[in-house]
Amino acid sequence: MRYSDAELQEFKELINKKLDAAKKELAYLQGLITRKDEMGGDESESRYMTMEDGSVSMEREQLAQMASRQITFIDHLEKAIMRIENKTYGICRVTGKLIDKARLRAVPHATLSIEAKNTMNK
Repeated sequence: MRYSDAELQEFKELINKKLDAAKKELAYLQGLITRKDEMGGDESESRYMTMEDGSVSMEREQLAQMASRQITFIDHLEKAIMRIENKTYGICRVTGKLIDKARLRAVPHATLSIEAKNTMNK
């Protein structure tokens, strides 16, 4: 039991669009992090950390976390593409049943059906 080649192709196109957007977002975040690092300046200019330095540091940390999440998302999408190529995409790894199309459209890298996800969350 699996999705047809035409259905898999539809999902592949959806995932590739999300993948392109995610990679652009990651590049943007990495650019912001680089800019923050460059703005950090020379430490010898001021020996005292001001409030502003603290907020720049906090922003950099938040950007790094967002970039990390984006890298994980990209990895999940790339694995979904591999499952499409292996023709195992859309099959729940717990129940072995097909994951609902609406769920896959919303979360294209899903590996669990709603039923399995709800069981695991209990």
